[in-house]
Amino acid sequence: MGGAARRPEAILRDCVGVAGSTLDIAEAALACSAMERPELDLTGYRAHLAEIARDAASSGAASPPALLAEVLATRHGYRGDRDTYDDIANADLARVIDRRRGLPVALSILWMHAARSRGWSCVGLNSPGHFVAQLAAHGQRWILDPFDGGRVLDEPALASLLRRAQGSGPMLDIDDLAVVDDRSVLLRLQNNIKLRLQRAGEKRRALAVVERMLVIAPRAVDLWREAGALNADLDNLRKAVGCLDQAMALAAGEGPRQRIAAERARLAGRLN
Repeated sequence: MGGAARRPEAILRDCVGVAGSTLDIAEAALACSAMERPELDLTGYRAHLAEIARDAASSGAASPPALLAEVLATRHGYRGDRDTYDDIANADLARVIDRRRGLPVALSILWMHAARSRGWSCVGLNSPGHFVAQLAAHGQRWILDPFDGGRVLDEPALASLLRRAQGSGPMLDIDDLAVVDDRSVLLRLQNNIKLRLQRAGEKRRALAVVERMLVIAPRAVDLWREAGALNADLDNLRKAVGCLDQAMALAAGEGPRQRIAAERARLAGRLN
């Protein structure tokens, strides 16, 4: 998608601006990395993605799940970061490529990239707490855990994973795990970064992440409200009011619009 000199935001807009639920998701995730670090040269990362695609095309592994595991886990050494799970680098795809370890959702993007380069379908599932991928090829389907080397999860293993991820709350039925589109996968990746920055009190950087998320989902009312709140915390009151104006224009239903209008009025009062 263009040369290294292109602005990362333009690359991301091109990636997410296409019709349909399937995007060039690895390129989009790299663009997010470059928006966080504008000095980042994506050339080497794109070359690595191309190498993964070539390896997937040439591997003779016996089954699609085994092929992906052989290429990504064995040949390229990707694994879940169990030691420093909350390190923000685990949700930045460029840093994941540098370190060969990351969060489940970041690693899943690499599995999706490799599978699709082979012509297979690979999508994310909305499993809470621990992201997994669904691979479909040759009339069969598998649920994979890229955090665990691409291990195939049968129903008992998936149920056990969900129990660990959900803790003591009500269990989600396995049949309720719906496919999520690529934009939702990117939002989940960025949300991991945002939450870690908020916990660290880095509101300015957290706002930049929310602004990236709005490039991906420009009609997301909750994101506009969150951008408004972060701008207000940073004393960017006019920007905060503008964000709430956007949220109000997009909100569905009179109740939500009234709640946003009340937030806006409180902020506008601070401008006077």
